[in-house]
Amino acid sequence: MKSLIGKLEDVLEFGGVKKDIILLVISGIALIISLFDLLPLPFNAAWVAIILCGIPIILEAVIGLITAFDIKADVLVSLALIASVCIGEVFAAGEVAFIMQLGALLEDLTVAKARAGIEKLVHLTPQTARVINGGEEKMIVAEQVQAGDRLRVLPGETVPVDGTIISGQTSVNQAVMTGESLPVDKGVGDTVSSGTVNQFGIFEMEATKVGEDSSIQRMIRLVQSADAGKAKIVGLADRWATWIVVIALASAALTWLVSGEIIRAVTILVVFCPCALVLATPTAIMAAIGNATRHGFLVREGDALERLAKVSKITFDKTGTLTYGTPKVIAAESVSDLEKDDIFALTAAAEQFSEHPLGKAIVKCYGRKPQAAEEFRMVPGEGVTARVAGKWVKAGNLKMIAGDGAALLSPSLASGAGRYLNEGSTVIYVAVDDELAGYLVLSDTVREESAAMIAALGKIGVEPVLLTGDNQNAASAIAQQLHIEKVHANCLPEDKLKWIRSYQEKKEAVCMIGDGVNDAPALKTADVGIAMGGVGSDIAVDAADIALVDDEVKELPHLLALSRRMMATIKWNLTFSMILNFLAIALAITGILNPVIGALVHNAGSVFVIINSSLLLGWKEKRV
Repeated sequence: MKSLIGKLEDVLEFGGVKKDIILLVISGIALIISLFDLLPLPFNAAWVAIILCGIPIILEAVIGLITAFDIKADVLVSLALIASVCIGEVFAAGEVAFIMQLGALLEDLTVAKARAGIEKLVHLTPQTARVINGGEEKMIVAEQVQAGDRLRVLPGETVPVDGTIISGQTSVNQAVMTGESLPVDKGVGDTVSSGTVNQFGIFEMEATKVGEDSSIQRMIRLVQSADAGKAKIVGLADRWATWIVVIALASAALTWLVSGEIIRAVTILVVFCPCALVLATPTAIMAAIGNATRHGFLVREGDALERLAKVSKITFDKTGTLTYGTPKVIAAESVSDLEKDDIFALTAAAEQFSEHPLGKAIVKCYGRKPQAAEEFRMVPGEGVTARVAGKWVKAGNLKMIAGDGAALLSPSLASGAGRYLNEGSTVIYVAVDDELAGYLVLSDTVREESAAMIAALGKIGVEPVLLTGDNQNAASAIAQQLHIEKVHANCLPEDKLKWIRSYQEKKEAVCMIGDGVNDAPALKTADVGIAMGGVGSDIAVDAADIALVDDEVKELPHLLALSRRMMATIKWNLTFSMILNFLAIALAITGILNPVIGALVHNAGSVFVIINSSLLLGWKEKRV
């Protein structure tokens, strides 16, 4: 029995949308022939529609009943089809089957359109890789690459797996992973992600994450997990459908007993099918997921948007979420005869060979080619030294400059540097020929769109909360800049959990947005977790319900407004379908509707619900 059911399920799944279109075209032609009696056939042409469109529905109902005693819409539709055939209403049965198949096709097309954007990721999966073994280059299937393999990537090729560059310089287009429009310069020691495109130079890399662990495969798994069937409200609709099946059978039987007209009972079965009710929710959810995708979100859980619609508080991690997560030079100060620009220029020259992230940040922020430097030396944990234009330049912490450095700091200098330190910035002290000349200040800068995003959240009634591991002064400085009133600083991972749970205990739905490994517990605990997919860690993304692929936080207000719009659409769909069903039932009981007209009225409601849901695909909140 199980093998037979398995074969039936394979038959039903074969072909997809194209198969449905072909069946509908053939069935539609057959119904036209039947309605107008165009051909002298030995049988009613409507039987073609019953066989092609109706038999799959009946098989689905039988499989559901046998395997899980699952009573849903297809059970009632099957009863209506069989009853219509039994009383000779063959055209009505064919019409019901045809319109039900049309409704299923519209749903499939809505889902396909909704997911088209994120499914492009599947086609970006690299197919081949150039493996270097013993100095020889060999092309292999990308899936065969092992961690530790040495790979070569040519200009214009897609990076096959995640890895680290071990030779060569290049620029990489990372738009697929981060949404960045400009290529990013890469050199030895830099990481590259699968699915990104090498633009200019040739480089060799060591594979670190391969197969299912690669970045592109992680994104594909997010696509595949976007399943509207997980939504809780879908379960509610299914429970309603079960009760409606019972009520429909009872109503049909009672009407037949009272009126003695079986055609009225069959009409009740036809119009009572809860198709619009069942289609109302999944179509809206998948259309909303498609809308969210175009705004940079990958929705991993079908009910995530349902939960997001109830959120009243959004808790933010700071670094990498509200800020860029990369240090930039925000100030250069001089305590000598040198100008500030000279301090910056000498430091950039000394740091140009440094592999330290702060050193690289200084050179990058300098924005010009540094002066030539000689006798470069890096002191781990302290800083660098180099000879620039005949002068010895030291750049690093106080220990690098002169022991504990205390004697070098005048009260005014200590106060100035201390102010930056209290705000969470990093200070790089600079000495020229063993004399303290000044210092550079590096800090993680606030995203340009963060302030506008926070303001937009306030307008839709969602309160932002800052949860950060930074000290109170640094947290308060960012919060003041972004007009965030609630701030919780010095937070360890367990502290973030505590604050989220404290809000949840007050019956407030909380959304958490973060990017790091330390945010993963909070992302999992919150009612909805949103991970920064571009800069975020794998663990953070896996723990979240939604991933923001391009890190464009300005889209968060749209996502919240979209979730609320989705719920409004679902409620309207449910209300409309119930009203239409009961109105049609009343007309069927009184004999005003026959099975043919009843099928048209009922299934027109299903089509309307699907079209109404599909409007979410292009919905955008109007802002005054």
